[in-house]
This record gives sequence, structure tokens and C-alpha cells, in this order.
Amino acid sequence: MKKIKKRAVVITAEGFEDEEVIYPVIRLKEAGFTVDIATKDAKLVNGRLNFPLELIIRYYGTLVNAKKLDPKNYDLVLIPGGFEAPDRMRQVPEILEFIRQMHKQNKIVSAFCHGPWVLISAGIVKGKKIAGYIGIKDDINNAGAIYTDQPAVIDGNIITARHPRDVGDLMKAILSKLK
Repeated sequence: MKKIKKRAVVITAEGFEDEEVIYPVIRLKEAGFTVDIATKDAKLVNGRLNFPLELIIRYYGTLVNAKKLDPKNYDLVLIPGGFEAPDRMRQVPEILEFIRQMHKQNKIVSAFCHGPWVLISAGIVKGKKIAGYIGIKDDINNAGAIYTDQPAVIDGNIITARHPRDVGDLMKAILSKLK
């Protein structure tokens, strides 16, 4: 029997938290995933510390248009942080609809740092335990979720983490959930 390859998409925008894109993309690739990296209009963007997305795409992923994502093509979506990128992503209706559909289909929806803002805007966090950057604790609670100060939190198909230093814990949680 042929093993089906898992597919992941990392959605980001200008000003992403550099290590929150670099490490997960490489780790997913290392775990055997096909990785797409989605930005609005498939635009090449730079991280908060000026890491060019182009460098990670060159070897580890394929750049795709975040406005044209189809949930049937993915097992997992990951929303990295950096306060600027998630704020940009949450303003794109097609991204929010994609997140809602991934959640509805019980596929893995993950976010960390400021990334839970996108999940909040998609309306999928009410009643869920959600980790995120301490600066968005009130946003998480005000959305009806329960802020959880843990390195990585799994609540159903939603997996979240607090901070760039928790990227290893987040990836362990994601990969354990997909086994």
C-alpha cells in the first residue's frame, strides 16, 4: 500500500516572525510533508528581522496565493506570528474562510505568538483553550476562548503556542497529533 504524503500550508504576510516560519517549514519538510507557503497574491515578503521569504521557498516550499487556498489540498495549516503579519492576514476574507473550512473539516489548525488573532477573526476559538503571546491574552479571552499559558496547547484540532521560544513544543504537538 502506497503511503499518502501529508500536505501543509503556512500562511503569512509582510513582517512575519522570522523563526516562526523558518523552523516550522524546515521541520515539516523533514517530517515528509509537502509544504506550501501562502501569502496574499503569492507576494514575496520579508520577515520582521528582514529574512526574505524567498530563501525558505527556494529549498523547502512552494509559494502559493493565500486567496486561492482549497482545504481539500491540505492536512494542516499553520499561522506564524509577528504582530504585523497576522494583523495583515486577518483582513483577507479568503484566508479567514479557508481557516473556517479547515476547522469545519476537522483538519489541524495551528497558530502561535500573534497568530491566534487570525483564528479569532475566523470565529473558531470560542470555548477553546488557546495559547498565544501574552500581549493578546485579552483578545483571546474576549473572543470567548480560554487563554492558556503553556508552551503548546492542543484543544481538538486547534494547536496553539505562546512565543517563538515555544516553536519546538508546537511542532512536537502538531506532529504527534498527525500520527
